Amino acid sequence: MPTLHWIGKEKVVKHHHEVPFKILQQEYIHTAPEGTPANSTGNRIIHGDNLEALKALLPEFEGRVKCIYIDPPYNTGNEGWVYNDNVNEPRIQKWLQQVVGKEGEDLTRHDKWLCMMYPRLKLLHKLLAADGSIWVSIDDIEVANLRLVLDEIFGSSNFVANVLWQKRTSPDARIQLGPAHDHILVYQKSSNPNFNKLQLSEEQTKNFKNPDNDPRGPWASTDFTAQGWRPNQMYPLTTRAGIEYTPPDGRCWSNIEPEFHRLVADDRMWFGKDGKSRPRVKNFLSEVDGISSWTWWTNTDAGHNQEAKKEINSIIGGGNSFDTPKPARLIQRILQIATDNDSIILDSFAGSGTTAHAVLKLNAQDGGNRRFILTEMMEYAETITAERVRRVMGGYGSPSPQPSPPGRGSSFVAGLGGGFEYYTIGEALFDEDGNLNEAVPVDEIRRYVAYSEGIDFVGANGVRPEYGVRPPVIRHTDDGDDADMGACHAPLQIPHHTSYLGASADAAYFFHYEPGHATTLDYEFLSTLTFPDNRKPTTSVIYADNCLLSQEQLRKHGIIFKKIPRDITRF
Repeated sequence: MPTLHWIGKEKVVKHHHEVPFKILQQEYIHTAPEGTPANSTGNRIIHGDNLEALKALLPEFEGRVKCIYIDPPYNTGNEGWVYNDNVNEPRIQKWLQQVVGKEGEDLTRHDKWLCMMYPRLKLLHKLLAADGSIWVSIDDIEVANLRLVLDEIFGSSNFVANVLWQKRTSPDARIQLGPAHDHILVYQKSSNPNFNKLQLSEEQTKNFKNPDNDPRGPWASTDFTAQGWRPNQMYPLTTRAGIEYTPPDGRCWSNIEPEFHRLVADDRMWFGKDGKSRPRVKNFLSEVDGISSWTWWTNTDAGHNQEAKKEINSIIGGGNSFDTPKPARLIQRILQIATDNDSIILDSFAGSGTTAHAVLKLNAQDGGNRRFILTEMMEYAETITAERVRRVMGGYGSPSPQPSPPGRGSSFVAGLGGGFEYYTIGEALFDEDGNLNEAVPVDEIRRYVAYSEGIDFVGANGVRPEYGVRPPVIRHTDDGDDADMGACHAPLQIPHHTSYLGASADAAYFFHYEPGHATTLDYEFLSTLTFPDNRKPTTSVIYADNCLLSQEQLRKHGIIFKKIPRDITRF
């Protein structure tokens, strides 16, 4: 398979491993005002570098995100994006905190863009569910490079489509051959994403008529021919008026002759009002479960840039920094195709928060409980991204006939309800010496260790969790293979214990850790581990700073000792 090479590539292909793991610091929780409709809660908006944010999401969300939509910098030279990934390589160090220039002014601009995108796409690949899909907006400047990088990370066989979205309603008079569309590259994770059909629009339903007063209701007709030549589909047809037809040149009938006669008997063939026309198939509106999408999306289907600009101005007000935001209808269309009612949707280049808006709108329409995760590194993450979501949840615009503030729209738009949690990037889990950072909350450390072991985090929260009844955890490796960590087959209750992490197949996991104090695995600690009905797990994995038990004693009790911090896996 052809691969793309650029300056700095060899230093960024594994950079997602080198990014320090940091925790997410919850700043506040926002809930829509009382009286707004029910909508999803537990949504997240994260302010900080999306590379660090994506890594911080791994313990909770690896392999769980059904749909990823991102709208990264197009590298036009007009965005003013800054290269800031701290890669320890002299050439890349020179790029740090520098605004990427225009074509001809910055000869490494494409290299910088690829170095920025590659590790983020690697982490997005890890977060994507096995049956999930990623949708990436881009224009002609980087689409060729992006396609090769996505082929490398997701696999060329997992390419689904290149959707062309008509972003303008008319040509740009300043350019002789102006661009009318953006690309949306679509890749699946590993299996067929089982895309949904789209609901018929109001305009499309108008095409369904009932000229023959069929009791089954309105219908629309489709051609009864297919491309190609198949001997058993080349028979002559006779209409009700006695007119005989054969397939046109280069085509055959859509079905074999017995099926044609079945359709006629069921009054599903239309020969025109006079009964003499070439046969067509009647498709009843009551039986249509939607329509399949294709790769050409007009601005009638999915909105356009001007609509998106008016949309954000009506919510936030004029003078915002978004010249070409995406319309909510565009993201809604993606979500209708690629998500289920309870899917998790991730946007790591959140911008003005259109993805959150689209999630909430779609939930309001179909009663879904989709959740969004947004990450945004710019300072407007709170003042625009989160503020837009707050207003969409609670309502915006003028609630009365009184004149509305400039740019806020002339009428009130009711809130969609819901809630979200706002986070910033917190402390690194490990300090510069590789030791656990004692400023990090203990439960966050435990969650990370549980993730490193491939188990669902339970923790010592006062609940007596069931050992062995938790679902298997699927961990996705860099080589694309999935590892089923299994689930215990013998039910066993683990008592409440401050060190308990969780369980996998026939094993219980304990993290014996106290900030500021060295912990020891000894018989005194083991005496605190009691199991109801003496149903011990086959293996106990115990983390501690020190161990006073011999190898023979460890074997006798079925214990695997792991030293803190040496044996904690780094990702």
